[in-house]
Amino acid sequence: MAETVKVMVRCRPMNKQEIAKNCQAIIDVDTKKNSITINSKEGGVDGAKTFTYDCVFSTNSIQQNVYESTAFPLVESVVEGYNGTIFAYGQTGCGKTHSMVGIPTDEVEKGIIPRTFSHLINIVESANDRKFLIRCSYIEIYNEEIHDLLAKDCKAKLELKESPDKGVFIKDVTMNVVKSIAEMDKWMSIGTDNRSVGATAMNKDSSRSHSLFTLYIECQIKSEIEGQDDSITAGKLNLVDLAGSERQSKTQATGDRLKEATKINLSLSALGNVISALVDGKTQHIPYRDSKLTRLLQDSLGGNTKTIMIAAISPADYNYDETLSTLRYASRAKNIKNQPKVNQDPKDAMLKEYQEEIKKLKEIRVGRNKENCQKIKIEIQISNVGSKRSIKRK
Repeated sequence: MAETVKVMVRCRPMNKQEIAKNCQAIIDVDTKKNSITINSKEGGVDGAKTFTYDCVFSTNSIQQNVYESTAFPLVESVVEGYNGTIFAYGQTGCGKTHSMVGIPTDEVEKGIIPRTFSHLINIVESANDRKFLIRCSYIEIYNEEIHDLLAKDCKAKLELKESPDKGVFIKDVTMNVVKSIAEMDKWMSIGTDNRSVGATAMNKDSSRSHSLFTLYIECQIKSEIEGQDDSITAGKLNLVDLAGSERQSKTQATGDRLKEATKINLSLSALGNVISALVDGKTQHIPYRDSKLTRLLQDSLGGNTKTIMIAAISPADYNYDETLSTLRYASRAKNIKNQPKVNQDPKDAMLKEYQEEIKKLKEIRVGRNKENCQKIKIEIQISNVGSKRSIKRK
């Protein structure tokens, strides 16, 4: 059954820079009507413009509410075998990383990704009738190159491949089995430390790359019919923190920062072109191949994935043009139609193979224990025979 991309908009509070510039607030958030109104900046000729979305969050929204309205139902679906994607989009410095990551060690301020870890493990631990295998990968797209943030050489370039079974995938990406919140947190922390960041005039900790933390969740459901194989579902959850769109006149980027900004803006432009092509429906050709980002998000935009977009905006008149652009972008995205479906008994499921490997290791261990016991028994028997001979001689 077709469903549209769900679009949420979150407006952050004024930051120190905007307060210092005496910026005026031009955003009105109506959480009852799920609408955002952008008022014309002082001296502007444009009137107020109102946009409606699936959900909106005001400047005083808290992380828990954002998670429950966005990711919570999606995680439940992924456990059932659906593919899911959450991606944060917006101008640099508007709070994308705050929504996606937040402060992972703070129960109040942690974002969508660490809350997903807790939610997922709680589901696994309470499911007595199902067995799970969870793996994770973490990559970044930096200057149109894909880097594996969990590999020993995290700056090595990885290749994109495509197959009828897997669709678009990253060749040789590191996948780690995770069994606890602590293990997920560990890989998230390692990858984040390896991610490319840099200071600009707009954001001292600006993400200079797009990042994708992906969870692969396989679930084995025991068959109630004797002699029938157990069924396996395989869900995948992409948690995407996009780098922010930038204007050089505001970020004052030069050198490497300017080169990074150019690549970021090109890939975001390619994403916009894909969204426009899907919504307009005037052409059968969708330009997914124009960037690494759009290729990796191919299933999320017009494919078989349940997708949520979180658009992050500033309330300040100083950012009027960028905010209006983001609101229009988000408004187009909510018209994209996907065809999500459960991934039932996929050919590349690893759960049975993983369980068989564990079984073999246990058998080897049991075999070695038996072998050791047999050796000890023989040694005791030899020792006893030796003792009896010694007694007879005496």
